[in-house]
Amino acid sequence: MREPPAERGLTYPPSWMEDTGVGKSSIVWRFVEDSFDPNINPTIGASFMTKTVQYQSELHKFLIWDTAGQERFRALAPMYYRGSAAAIIVYDVTKEETLQTLKNWVKELRQHGPPNIVVAIAGNKCDLTDAREVLEKDAKDYADSIHAVFVETSAKNAININELFAEISRRIPSVATNPGANSKGFKLRRPPTDTKRNCC
Repeated sequence: MREPPAERGLTYPPSWMEDTGVGKSSIVWRFVEDSFDPNINPTIGASFMTKTVQYQSELHKFLIWDTAGQERFRALAPMYYRGSAAAIIVYDVTKEETLQTLKNWVKELRQHGPPNIVVAIAGNKCDLTDAREVLEKDAKDYADSIHAVFVETSAKNAININELFAEISRRIPSVATNPGANSKGFKLRRPPTDTKRNCC
């Protein structure tokens, strides 16, 4: 009998590193539930969602911390990016200042985050072409300069959401090459409020 693909866990904190209102929660909701709510409320504190997807011969389990973008929650950021395998930093293509904020967060992540964390930059709301302030080339050139994944997304129209996560899966080393991994997956960072063992 053919063995099922190995399940591996990836912690993904997409929202603690950008201005509020850029659409981070909408990206997560589109990925996990494949739906869009134009009246979604701002995240208070943090929310947690999971989704398992197949990538090649493996199952990748994303543990997604969607945290608030407001400045008053900034001090909580290290709880989410320490020990994470990947981080998605989101900006709004219709607001130039959100790209500048993103660059500041990248600097902090590089200084205090895990050394091998996969960084992805998502320019959300790419469907709003008439309101665009950030050129795709400018954002991509910056992402290339820091060796980050780059994609423009639209949570509303489901543009490049799955592709974003697929590229993260591609860049994270496979279970077979992860020294601490085995066929059952590998140990994951414990969520801040969880007292149970957090593993695949």
